[in-house]
Amino acid sequence: MKKKKILFLGETYRQDAIIWMNGLKEFGDFEIITWELKTPSYGTINKIKRILEYTSAFSKIKTLVKFHKPDMIIAERTTSYGFLAALSGVQPIVIAQQGITDLWPTTSILFPIKKRIQDYAFKKASLIHAWGSVMTPAMKKAKVDMRKVLILSKGIDLNVFENKNKINSNIIRAIVTRSLSPEYGHDIVLKAFEILHKKGFDFQLTIVGDGLKLNFLKELAKKLNIETKINFTGRISNSELAKILQKSNFYISMPVTEGVSTSLFEAMATNCYPIVTDIPGNQYWINHRENGQLITIDNFEMLASEIIWAIENPTYRAQAIQKNRTFVEQNANYKVNMKIIADRYHELINTTKN
Repeated sequence: MKKKKILFLGETYRQDAIIWMNGLKEFGDFEIITWELKTPSYGTINKIKRILEYTSAFSKIKTLVKFHKPDMIIAERTTSYGFLAALSGVQPIVIAQQGITDLWPTTSILFPIKKRIQDYAFKKASLIHAWGSVMTPAMKKAKVDMRKVLILSKGIDLNVFENKNKINSNIIRAIVTRSLSPEYGHDIVLKAFEILHKKGFDFQLTIVGDGLKLNFLKELAKKLNIETKINFTGRISNSELAKILQKSNFYISMPVTEGVSTSLFEAMATNCYPIVTDIPGNQYWINHRENGQLITIDNFEMLASEIIWAIENPTYRAQAIQKNRTFVEQNANYKVNMKIIADRYHELINTTKN
């Protein structure tokens, strides 16, 4: 039987996108065709170039559709690729909201335009992904037909992110795996570790990924006199990330906004103890001092003191990471969740074609 084709619109380098596409290939036997904007999304000049590129995207997508004749189209982010999917003329359409809302930042002068674009994408979508329940309030506020919403995480590959972590719990070996963008608060992490350094705590901090703030963060580490204890890895493969996580005992994530973080699941699966910002997207998975710790946004002093509390309570941490691994196995197993998602896609295609 001929494979069903899916046209995927989104940044293919992102780990969330890779998991999504690989799962559809593995559990749905789909052929995936991809298209994405080439201009990076960070930086003022890049943003202008990206908007200009976006204006010509529709014709390029129409050409792809005419050539490949995909059976369905999927897209990440309702306000960009999701809108392009809605304009493509292909049915069915599946769109994934990326955070607790794609209408971010709320102070943007483009907010009214983004809202109209999102409303159109929601209306045209056959299925809307909410990777977690924390995403649904924004959808309800937008008056989405909730019968079209699938609430389910993509999950992570537990065979890759194994719980083989045997790191000495008395030494702080922390890791940050978020994009080096302003909203992820890496500067707060560095300032907290400056406090730990001054207090005499030994540590190694690994910062994975790339982004707009890379050079700024390297300079900040020098200014804080902790550059010898920081390792900037750049962008790495998923398998390499798993190895580094298994050599770390603390996972730090300080975003100001969050939907459902695959990075958090990966840390929980590999026995990294999570310390994250106290925002809805994290509160759903982490209870303070039960299976991790929650930190007030931009509060590097609290982050430092909570890391100290955690390092001084190893028995508690050992119990917490055991709970977290069990939770991920039960709720974020890629093989289980992606099979459900792939089956749903086949059902959508068959219903639409018939």
